[in-house]
Amino acid sequence: MEIRGKRIFMGLSGGVDSAVSAALLKRAGAEVTGVFIKGWYPPGMPCTWAAERRDAMRVAARLHIPFRTLDASVEYKTSVIDYLLTEYRAGRTPNPDSMCNKEVKFGAFYRFAMASGADYIATGHYLTGEKDQRYFLWAVPRSIIEKALFPVGKMKKGDVRALAREFDLPVAEKKDSQGVCFLGSVSIDEFLRSEFGETPGRALDEEGHPVGLHDGVILYTIGERIALREASKAGPWFVRAKDVAKNELVVGRTQLPSPANARPVIIPFTGANWFGEPSRATQAQCRYRGRRTEGHIEKDSFISATPFLEIPVPGQSIVFYRDDELIGGGIIAA
Repeated sequence: MEIRGKRIFMGLSGGVDSAVSAALLKRAGAEVTGVFIKGWYPPGMPCTWAAERRDAMRVAARLHIPFRTLDASVEYKTSVIDYLLTEYRAGRTPNPDSMCNKEVKFGAFYRFAMASGADYIATGHYLTGEKDQRYFLWAVPRSIIEKALFPVGKMKKGDVRALAREFDLPVAEKKDSQGVCFLGSVSIDEFLRSEFGETPGRALDEEGHPVGLHDGVILYTIGERIALREASKAGPWFVRAKDVAKNELVVGRTQLPSPANARPVIIPFTGANWFGEPSRATQAQCRYRGRRTEGHIEKDSFISATPFLEIPVPGQSIVFYRDDELIGGGIIAA
């Protein structure tokens, strides 16, 4: 694609991937504007947005490109935070990064850029390889993806780092962010405990026998390893099922079914978004960096053709592929 002279709004997060993306766009002759997207942050908890914005400004200054700040705190709060809390209250486990991309990074940011006269938006997402982030992009409307550029999308992280040094970017040696999209250094567990507190309840083994206490059903995810209080048996224990009404967990000794017990499954999903015909999908992925399982789609369900070793968790994303083509995705139904 020829981008020389095109007006491109680049989402600058303060990290190395978006910084290199901006540098590549400018080198290709685009008119680049760096945009830092300010989100919503939990009151009273550690917040790094000011430092991230400063790093983004330093990158823009080094590249001699305009810099703007988009306050998307309302979109973050209503479309991501409130959604997350509602899902956890219902006993499901949402994927906030997918919703953040849909509503903020490719929602509020896209609208802001187009209203400001941009031809395209750009982000530092990876689209292939070890850091492939397409799992989190399934919910973004196709019409917006067609107006989005991913300058480092097909690159390896080591090569991006090398380019950051070549461009002499101030964030060249900065470590990758490990936090959730909107929480920064705050973990999901910390955030949920600050919002919901702890409500101790019983943990039962798969035969229905009490084996200890937990801190509250809504704090846990199916498949998660859990440390029980007053455990009557030694662990490890993993969450196998949740009863929100009774505030009880069912726990087992293993996180995943053994290969001998694995079997083809039917996974219903809702809220689908498609980039290709659903009938073209031949694989599904139920967690980031999880293994893809062969199968096909019938109406609003994925039918696995091979034994399924991942645990489908209600509320999480299920993303569909055909070889290396992203076909679409949805939300795993209860």
